[in-house]
Amino acid sequence: MNKFSATLRTLFKKNMLIAFLMGVASGLPLLLAGKTLQGWMTVQDVKLSTIGFFGLAGLPYTLKFLWAPLFDRFTLPFLGRRRGWLVVMQVGLVATLLLLAVQQPKETLVLVAGLALLLSFFSASQDVVVDAYRRETLADEELGIGSTFYIYGYRTAMWLSGGLAFMLAGELSWNSVYLIMAAVMAVSAATTLFADEPKIEGQPPRSLREAVVSPMKEFFTRKGALMVLCFILFYKMGDTLAGAMATPFYLKIGFTSLEIGAIAKTFGFFSLLGGLFLGGMLILKWGIERCLWVFGFLQAFSTAGFAVLSQVGPSIPMLTWVIAFEDLTGGMGTAAFTAFMAAQTNKRFTATQYALLTSLMGVPRVIFSSFTGIMAESMGWYAFFIFCTVMSVPGMLLLYFMINPFKSRRPAVDSF
Repeated sequence: MNKFSATLRTLFKKNMLIAFLMGVASGLPLLLAGKTLQGWMTVQDVKLSTIGFFGLAGLPYTLKFLWAPLFDRFTLPFLGRRRGWLVVMQVGLVATLLLLAVQQPKETLVLVAGLALLLSFFSASQDVVVDAYRRETLADEELGIGSTFYIYGYRTAMWLSGGLAFMLAGELSWNSVYLIMAAVMAVSAATTLFADEPKIEGQPPRSLREAVVSPMKEFFTRKGALMVLCFILFYKMGDTLAGAMATPFYLKIGFTSLEIGAIAKTFGFFSLLGGLFLGGMLILKWGIERCLWVFGFLQAFSTAGFAVLSQVGPSIPMLTWVIAFEDLTGGMGTAAFTAFMAAQTNKRFTATQYALLTSLMGVPRVIFSSFTGIMAESMGWYAFFIFCTVMSVPGMLLLYFMINPFKSRRPAVDSF
């Protein structure tokens, strides 16, 4: 009973609510520069290969570790080291969304690409600071549940900018949709003003050189550091590559924007929430290591579901089944994966180290996914999704050599 009461007290802490709300602010811009924008371009008959290359607009998500040390080293003259930077990035996000809202992708393709890149830059920078904020305000034993709250917020925002955006696009213009999303971003960013500035643990970097060198030195001198980085790069590779072409795939095989918004985005959102909850409970029971192993296999099977759907065609029941399974397993895998990454960081260099890890996690989505349009055109949908399924193998092999999931019950961070 005491343990249950302690768990309840943890769930209702202020920092859990803040983690959720900051997850909303972080999750909203991602699709607006990615899949939702792809949907807008698909409707305007932009070539599929061009849509695929728009994935490169997400480059800031993979390069954010390059400027992350600035957030550890410098403090702006208002709101503190973390909240000051958050306000700057969030103002930039709202302004960029407003500029996107007055464009027509087919007519101003280059300008839209530039704005998508700028949106990704502000979004990636916000993610760096939010990740650091969450790590610095959560105790080690709260990382798992705190990460779950953050992901709940993140995925809620992705439903707003994905599912709700597509449903609104069925009734309004895409320009109006982006105006609404800019307003939502402004409201969610208000969380920053009410959050507490985290206390600095230890001595912060005293120079820019120290902010760059020290976190890298501390991380790479650990045993197994390179294997950890490779694992982070490959663990969700297949799932991410398949997801990069999911929206064009749904549209091309015959589903409407309303069906995509209601099933792929909305029903899938609730499946994902269920996966996050189930994943969090299983992490408590089995530990992070074993869950990474089991959830990784489930993610691979769910990716194969897209290949089946490509053969069945625009069947609502089949789409519902594929989406339910894909988002359920994706939520489970994300819960374990996020907790694993948070556990790898040193609180003195949170922004830089977390940015390094999440940058690697973003490489499949940004670099490799930019070629998925060409691959889908040349291979066909069935072969493309089979390829994505096979790409889950390298991550599972790395996990096998890194961890014995059926014997070790230690936290993943202590296994190297």
